[in-house]
Amino acid sequence: MGPNILHVWNTAGVASVIAKFVDRGYGAQSTVITRAAADRVGLTTYGTAYPDGPARFFVRALGMARVADVVHVHSLDRVVPWIKRLYGKPVVMHYHGTDIEGRWEEKRARWSRADYVAVSTPNLLEGAPPGAVHVPNPVDTDIFRPGPGAREAGSAVSFRYGMDGDAEAAAKRLGLSLTWLDRWSVKHEDMPGVLSKYAYYIDMRKPPGRIPARSVGKAALEALACGCSVVDWTGGVIRGLPPENEPVGVAARWNGVYSDVLRKGRRAGDTDRSASPP
Repeated sequence: MGPNILHVWNTAGVASVIAKFVDRGYGAQSTVITRAAADRVGLTTYGTAYPDGPARFFVRALGMARVADVVHVHSLDRVVPWIKRLYGKPVVMHYHGTDIEGRWEEKRARWSRADYVAVSTPNLLEGAPPGAVHVPNPVDTDIFRPGPGAREAGSAVSFRYGMDGDAEAAAKRLGLSLTWLDRWSVKHEDMPGVLSKYAYYIDMRKPPGRIPARSVGKAALEALACGCSVVDWTGGVIRGLPPENEPVGVAARWNGVYSDVLRKGRRAGDTDRSASPP
């Protein structure tokens, strides 16, 4: 029986994919928790989205952390110092985008308490501490795969996300007929069917008040898994899901991380006990 892993929050559904494939491949017992208000489209395919307000969820996370072997926190870094203070157990802090981009110094008091710090895309390592590691986002290839039937040649789809003009210019340059979807308008379970209708997915995003995203987003990776070509933020075209985003390989990396932080935690506990007076 593997370790008990608690995932707190589920940014872009990444925790659900990691938990599912680590449990499947390594016999871990993973629990994913998030707030229903933060999961409008049903990203929590593995775990539970609770109808909690912020304060109640915070208390829930602290309570469930007590019985976990490792706590893997996604984005919600304010919980990290509390878990370490209350329980002293291994904590992984995992950032996914605007939660940390350009904010490393601002959030030092939070991430510095974690035993392992990871980011989901390489651009987030700018300004990061030396020990921070990029671990690519996994795609659930059980769910995201090419659908039946032919997709329309020259078709493209994109979600409106602050770069509509840039996306339209890219579509025009490539001779594509672009269909727009509003953010949060497609349920997660329906995404494979929607993506499989189109030849291209245009991945251009600019969060409000931020610079354009300089990474391939989770939905774009899912589009690649469904057989779409992806136009990224540079206007370049990507084809095929990169091997680094295959879920089995990502799960292997996370299993190694969990084993390592548990081993270091046990070693530290042994040192503390040996240093205590009889």
